Amino acid sequence: MVDQTIPAPRRRAGLATAFVVLALLAALAAWWTGDTFYLRLATEALIFGGLAMAVDLLLGIAGLLSLGQALFFGFGAYLSGLLLRDAGMSFWSVLAIATVAGAAAGVVSGLIAIRARGVYFALIMFGLAQIAAKAVYNVQALGASDGLMGVPVVRIGVGPYTVSASDPLSFFLVVLVVIMLMYALLAYLLDTPFGRNMQALRANPLRLSFLGFDPWRYKLAAFVLAATIASVAGALYPMLRGFASPELLYFQTSGNAVITVVLGGVGTLIGALYGSVILFGLKSVVGTYTEHHLIVIGLLFMAAVIFFPSGLVGALRKKK
Repeated sequence: MVDQTIPAPRRRAGLATAFVVLALLAALAAWWTGDTFYLRLATEALIFGGLAMAVDLLLGIAGLLSLGQALFFGFGAYLSGLLLRDAGMSFWSVLAIATVAGAAAGVVSGLIAIRARGVYFALIMFGLAQIAAKAVYNVQALGASDGLMGVPVVRIGVGPYTVSASDPLSFFLVVLVVIMLMYALLAYLLDTPFGRNMQALRANPLRLSFLGFDPWRYKLAAFVLAATIASVAGALYPMLRGFASPELLYFQTSGNAVITVVLGGVGTLIGALYGSVILFGLKSVVGTYTEHHLIVIGLLFMAAVIFFPSGLVGALRKKK
């Protein structure tokens, strides 16, 4: 019942190792040249890569297309900003609370959304995200249309050392560790009996029920796990940018995450991170030449879907 499009554990580990090595080399090069812009851009790509992993967990593993995963990303961002600004909490405390709160929000939303299937599930998630975005946009206590401003620079305790989010290299490394830990957790989970049953949701949910397992419970588990990952990724955003805006909950954020997953390879998980780097890199490079960069990126995305339907990771797997 395991989907054969999902990379084998050893190959998945190799792709993840290569990603970490390339990320470290790129960060070292940016630090050596003093280019803080690209370090910040790479950090943002990693954060949105976490959101893309959550989308891929639903789409590529459980077979659920979410057009509103930005709901949990924005929820984590605003929660993090409030805790840092008004409660003065530490980095690890904020991540812990974002994890628990994201799971709780996933349970509540999941009980509503997973009752539907196919396009109806996608539309319900889209609607939930839009409702949340409009609510945040009109709540003055959250900054309304201006967003949540004034998030202080967070200091991060790493063993006996303390690093600051204002240091581009240090914060990049911290974010890289957090994102790769979440990836490692998902990769490990997929190799367990629970993870294999979750993959069966996409392959053949009827057969799963015939074997005595309740597909609804596995859908809810996948939904809650994806919500948690998106919330933790979102919690990192205001630490990087110093604010959280309603745009984080808009459809564009969810849509970009879906595009990222398709570019990297649906159902590969690590492809979401590669795809995020590609998408942010294209935006940066093409944006320097034309203000209509979204048109160019859209055309490139269409070409990628036509010529590489299985994404970057899928294309590499076929060559091997």
